[in-house]
Amino acid sequence: MENKHGYVTSALLAGGLAGTSVDIALFPLDTVKTRLQSAQGFLKAGGFHGIYSGIGSAALGSAPTAALFFLTYESVKNIAGTESQLSPVVHMCAASAGEVGACLIRVPVEVVKQRAQANRHKSSLQVFKATLSTEGFRGLYRGYFSTVVREIPFSFIQFPTWEYLKKCWSKHQNTPVEPWQSSVCGAVAGCTASGITTPLDVAKTRIMLAEKGSVLSKGSIVHALKVVYSEKGFKGLYSGILPRMMWISIGGAIFLGVYDKVKKTVNTYYMKKEHDVT
Repeated sequence: MENKHGYVTSALLAGGLAGTSVDIALFPLDTVKTRLQSAQGFLKAGGFHGIYSGIGSAALGSAPTAALFFLTYESVKNIAGTESQLSPVVHMCAASAGEVGACLIRVPVEVVKQRAQANRHKSSLQVFKATLSTEGFRGLYRGYFSTVVREIPFSFIQFPTWEYLKKCWSKHQNTPVEPWQSSVCGAVAGCTASGITTPLDVAKTRIMLAEKGSVLSKGSIVHALKVVYSEKGFKGLYSGILPRMMWISIGGAIFLGVYDKVKKTVNTYYMKKEHDVT
């Protein structure tokens, strides 16, 4: 069992490092995905120009978002326990709780980031100020519900799959998985979850980029999906699926691999510290 301080420290430190490394390293892929999903289309949204537009907001929000997610995730796991046949359900509930909390930080970051990505002539700070002046504080949380609705199914698939693959691999080799093996499991889990939930991501992007006062801006996922389907058909619902799957596969490998590596290091430190005291 992990030391109480160990799991809190590892969740905050490992989550923060993992989130920042992924969001910064793979930001160009995220920009391409956002522009493919925008109503104006890839080229009009900027194409491959200004591929790092919006990186400031991503860099600022990555660490606290990931740290809050993993702190909640590990806390629920520790309270509920995972040594039973219900462990997949525990992982689903823990991931869902983590996403609801993390979205309190993630959504304002996503609003600013995606608007900057879709308008390469404006910086993150300019987008932030414009959003506050035209929509107020509530504007920063446009799409909160649609983001949560997207993230929960994604986490329902990704984290139980990740934990299950690690468990199977560990059982096969009769030793706990190494961080690099956790990375492989994370890539597979992320790729699977991202492909299945792409339509929800498209709806979320459209809602966040919609003009103030429009029907889309009200945040109805069903309406957003209908609009996309009427404009571009079934294919439109999966706009940006390749860069999204690529981004989340690589991101899942880095994110979950770095997380397990730092978590293992922190736990080893606390175990050694307790051993030295006794």
